[in-house]
Amino acid sequence: MVASGAELGWLTSPVEHGWEIGQRAVNGSLLYNYYICNVEEREQDNWLRTTFIQRHPTASRVFVELRFVVRDCNSFNADSLICKETFNLYASEADADIGTAFRKGLFRKVATIAPDEISSLGEMKMNIETKVVDNLSRKGFYLAFQDIGACVAIYSVRVYYKTCPATVKSLAEFPETVAGGENQALREVAGSCVSNAVSEDQPRIYCTTDGEWVVPVSQCQCRPGFEAMNDACQECQSGFFKSSVSSEACKPCPKNTQPSGHGATSCTCKDGFYRATEDPKTAVCSGLPSAPQSLVATTAQMSIGRLQLSWRPPADTGGRSDITYTVVCERCEGRACQPCGEKVRLDPSNTDLKETRVTVSELEPLLNYTFTVEARSGVSQFSNKRATSSINTALHYTGRLTAMHLVDSSSTSLSLQWSVSHRSKPVATRYELMYRKKEIANGKVTTYTVLVLEKNLVQISDLSPSTVYLFKVQALSPEGNPGSYSLEQEFSTLPQGEQSENVSVILGAAIGGGVMLFIVVVVLLLRKRRRNSHTRQGPEDAYFSSPDQLKPLKTYVDPHTYEDPNTAVLKFASEIHPSHITKQKVIGAGEFGEVYRGILKAPSRKETAVAIKTLKPGYTEKQRQDFLSEASIMGQFSHQNIIRLEGVVTKFKHAMIVTEYMENGALDKYLKDHDGDMSSFQLVGMLRGIAAGMKYLLDMSYVHRDLAARNILVNSNLECKVSDFGLSRVLEDDPEGTYTTSGGKIPIRWTAPEAIAYRKFTSASDVWSFGIVMWEVMAFGERPYWDMSNHEVMKAINEAFRLPAPMDCPSAVYQLMLQCWLQDRSKRPRFGDIVSILDKLLKSPDSLKAIADFDPRVSIRLPSTSGSDGSPFRSVAEWLESIKMNQYSENFSIAGIVSMEQVLQMKSEDIRNIGVRLPGHLKRIAYSILGLKDQTSTLSVFAV
Repeated sequence: MVASGAELGWLTSPVEHGWEIGQRAVNGSLLYNYYICNVEEREQDNWLRTTFIQRHPTASRVFVELRFVVRDCNSFNADSLICKETFNLYASEADADIGTAFRKGLFRKVATIAPDEISSLGEMKMNIETKVVDNLSRKGFYLAFQDIGACVAIYSVRVYYKTCPATVKSLAEFPETVAGGENQALREVAGSCVSNAVSEDQPRIYCTTDGEWVVPVSQCQCRPGFEAMNDACQECQSGFFKSSVSSEACKPCPKNTQPSGHGATSCTCKDGFYRATEDPKTAVCSGLPSAPQSLVATTAQMSIGRLQLSWRPPADTGGRSDITYTVVCERCEGRACQPCGEKVRLDPSNTDLKETRVTVSELEPLLNYTFTVEARSGVSQFSNKRATSSINTALHYTGRLTAMHLVDSSSTSLSLQWSVSHRSKPVATRYELMYRKKEIANGKVTTYTVLVLEKNLVQISDLSPSTVYLFKVQALSPEGNPGSYSLEQEFSTLPQGEQSENVSVILGAAIGGGVMLFIVVVVLLLRKRRRNSHTRQGPEDAYFSSPDQLKPLKTYVDPHTYEDPNTAVLKFASEIHPSHITKQKVIGAGEFGEVYRGILKAPSRKETAVAIKTLKPGYTEKQRQDFLSEASIMGQFSHQNIIRLEGVVTKFKHAMIVTEYMENGALDKYLKDHDGDMSSFQLVGMLRGIAAGMKYLLDMSYVHRDLAARNILVNSNLECKVSDFGLSRVLEDDPEGTYTTSGGKIPIRWTAPEAIAYRKFTSASDVWSFGIVMWEVMAFGERPYWDMSNHEVMKAINEAFRLPAPMDCPSAVYQLMLQCWLQDRSKRPRFGDIVSILDKLLKSPDSLKAIADFDPRVSIRLPSTSGSDGSPFRSVAEWLESIKMNQYSENFSIAGIVSMEQVLQMKSEDIRNIGVRLPGHLKRIAYSILGLKDQTSTLSVFAV
């Protein structure tokens, strides 16, 4: 459409008394128009034809938008007038411009144009009508307007066709496409994948008659080494990889791999780590398993030539679960060893064992056997190293017992003897003898008497005369394992008064047995005495278990009171050798140097992840002392909500402070990254941990002075710990417990008014700071007082302004904030009170359901109403940037929301439909729009 402010050269018929060109002033501007008003004449047939309009080759449908005015017939005084209030739109196709040749018969009627409002002689009201000219097929066309007796003026004729704009969807590029006509409501369009993307089928999409893309078919996916980003496939960054064609993002290189380059499809394992053949490229690289633990051999009871091997799994499996075991058996005679061979059986097997035990049978007695157990995993085949445990054992076969025979007897005693048949040479064996009377007393069998003997000869005294006794015996191996019992045999004592001829022999045996018993008693007493001595506490144990040693310090000691600061460091911090510290990655920068994530591996200690603060080169001695003084402070604290000091490096050139590693970093950043993802209950739980840490510091008579979310660290369990003791000082012993500073920076937004005005810091000023931390947490890391200057903050606080409740903040939590911000510091709660209040809220989650009143005009700090210069926002992007939601700029653009007027019309459902899913983000944008509609200035709000 070409705009024209002068003669268009349109053809009129008839030439005279038909359509004419006119001008009219509208809103101070002269507008050209074609008009006609022959209402006094009957049978009017006036035509106005446009010039030749070229048609796009694929545009079979065009839209004609008319802006016109039709006069009300009632505005004419003459009663006999034949007046019309409509006119007609016609169209005619042609392959070439026919110039001034005009034939009415070539035109077909498109529509009758009737105005919505008919203007009178008074104020002009413009009508707008859009009609469709369909089924066009030739190179161009003409439009014509027929008047049959109306008073009409045409101000604008806009002819256009609709297109689906060039776009990229699902990594497929689609060209600009002209929308189809009514005979082709959906026009199928083929596309092509963007660079470094592929698809099994050619991507397709459909263009509607309204110029909108719908129903994409087939999706393109990025090649290995590339990931989808901003409608393109971009190389994986260094340290990331993607191994297959997929829509997934690049993943960090797995554990135990070397950092990859750009565009990596896999990550190579570090030396000493491997992937099994069946492991995918995405798998973690595994190390070799360590040797099996606690390998023991146990002789099987009631069995000959048999034992059981058992062990515990390796302490280090290399990160794999497919551990199997192989058992190797060797038999040794003297120094010569050879494989046990097939004769020795291992049950269930000697290879690919998943259980940690195996039974070995068919062993020869009195031979030394060496059993080696190897732990293997899916990656053991890639290394020559073997993880084995060995044990050497000898099977002491007890042999087979022969029948007992009577050596001698009397009326009160019996002497018995038996022998053992061995497969090999004899071995020292003990015996277990059991005997009882044969008769049955009171219907019950008499119980056995059991003797353990060192020899195969025994005399049993104190027996009843003329009585039959039953005996059976079994051999015991040197390890104490029993063999099988002999058959039970009967022997009788002599009648009263009779005696065997071998009395002397029996007496000698009795004396020998008594001596042996005496020796056994002495040995037992000695062993008991040694065992008791081991349970006594030595002087070193007494020192380390002293109650005084286990109690923490009750009062904090200011390291600055030491004449030599190094003395304070040595007193409160452990020295670490730098060889025990491995730096891995820079995670931040402190006041004195860089901060690293690393590993601490000290002797006899488990490997621990740590944070390592370093002192930058070129430091002065004062900077070194200030740097290490923080360690002197931290080393005095021991609480689960205070950052733990692991130790320091002071005796080498590069000083370091080593603390526990907190995986989730600073609290303010963590909250911003998880805006809207956490419940009020979780947030209050985090606040409870911070309050507990501050209560501990108060009990130590200690003031932090710089309590803020940026100085709270979060570990993987979302446990919060107070850190950064650079500004902290000890409480003096004056009645108010204040500390006065002279100069130095003060964090205005977090500091109590009396501390700002008089530099008087107390635990009460820490409570004020804690209230600000509460606000930061409930606002998901929002900056306190937004973009106000420090001067504006101090002025607002002095005028009794307090931060408003964050969005969705429980009323009980906001009331506690206000208590922390009382002007009179003596009325603020103490940290013990705060811990108790938060505990009660956590024990009664329903108490968190009542939400404090929320004012979006204040809480979004009226970037929601104006730009940085106070004027209305010039663009949607500027507005989103002001409310920290610029990540959704593309969503608004794709949805066609490109002006602030369109933003003001949006509802919550509209925001959700353009892809804003997180509840916190959805509410932030919705409340900001609410603030935009209420153009209340920031100053008037703060003056309330």
